[in-house]
Amino acid sequence: MKTALVSALASASIAAIAVPAEAATSQRVLFESNGERLVGDLYLPDSYRPGDRLPGVVVTGAWTTVKEQMPRRYAIELADRGYAALTFDFRNWGQSEGEQRYLEDPTLKTQDIIAAAAFLSTREEVDAMQIGGLGICASAGYMAGAVARSEHLRSLALVAPWLHDQALVDAVYGGSDAVGSLVASGRAADGRFRTGGELVLIPASGPEGSDALMPGPGYYADPARGAIPEYDNHFNLASWEPWLTFDAISIADELANTPVRIVHSEAAAIPDGARRFYERLNGPKSELWFDNVTQFEFYDEQSAVTRASNAVVAHFDATLG
Repeated sequence: MKTALVSALASASIAAIAVPAEAATSQRVLFESNGERLVGDLYLPDSYRPGDRLPGVVVTGAWTTVKEQMPRRYAIELADRGYAALTFDFRNWGQSEGEQRYLEDPTLKTQDIIAAAAFLSTREEVDAMQIGGLGICASAGYMAGAVARSEHLRSLALVAPWLHDQALVDAVYGGSDAVGSLVASGRAADGRFRTGGELVLIPASGPEGSDALMPGPGYYADPARGAIPEYDNHFNLASWEPWLTFDAISIADELANTPVRIVHSEAAAIPDGARRFYERLNGPKSELWFDNVTQFEFYDEQSAVTRASNAVVAHFDATLG
């Protein structure tokens, strides 16, 4: 299972890692989702003046991540291009509240994105009629679900989206028996927590051959990239059932009136999922496929981030009005 997962993620080159520019300003914000406090950062252009009302974008990142990783990188890019960009820590992650820490639950995370969009619509810096959602990697499915169900999110962009259904889950995680075993371990971990026991955690990232969720080198193992102090590097085994039974591809059926753009690469994670999602979209849609860009390069490699950000902004410029 780990070999297939690491292969799908495709470790990135570190030859030209992007250093986030500081052309945007940010401020800490607080809001609630289902009664729990979420902590976020709102990025604005340096040229912002009080009274301006900008188009806004909620930006979310890969699984197990926090707002200071790839969400921050893309939020800065969007703010540099004239947008108000909101990043935040999901419930149970980073600085946000939640007792069942490090839980990768698509339902909870989708709810949090909907709450973030509602909060962004109340900000004086933002035009409430011009709010979109940008989902990167695993949060692409969560963002798609939020856009389908939120009254505030009007356009969707996905960068390097990890979009799976049961068939792709079985292919990536070693077959139906292996998936069933992981689901069973997840149920046991969840039951232990709900009866007063401790969380059952493994490292999210670790050395090759370790018990980590993502063993080996790359973005999450490098302190100059994703292994930042804000990243706790944990994965809650209770995540397995909600994650492995999540059908992100079918959400495309709910997006008939929503403009969607996908930015991906055949060299990145599970491109078949992105293609199948795109084929099921019945509304306005566009796609842009880069050559030889790996999953981790989409997170922070200068050329990939710049090109993806340009494509995302062109989409939002055209669809948010």
